Amino acid sequence: MKDEIKFDANGLIPAIIQDSKTKEVLMMAWMNAESLQLTLETGETVFWSRSRREIWHKGATSGNVQKVVEIRVDCDADTLLVLVEPAGPACHTGERTCFYRSL
Repeated sequence: MKDEIKFDANGLIPAIIQDSKTKEVLMMAWMNAESLQLTLETGETVFWSRSRREIWHKGATSGNVQKVVEIRVDCDADTLLVLVEPAGPACHTGERTCFYRSL
């Protein structure tokens, strides 16, 4: 299945991060092939930072790691859904989820 994943022209795929117990959407981030491989190897979420142009292990500095329970791929193989057990807030603002604001 991993070979079927469709990365975009920049080598990225969107990853939606969801709490495995509450089903609350915690965040959205980007993965490249390396960060996906590191996520699979470590069992914790690892992403690609487009702004810093580097790999980042979620919670490496804050301690708010996300233990991966399952990774699902959508029907087009161009988006990932990562079910996690979060060790703390997902958002850099300290909010539990990055989606705490309404339009």
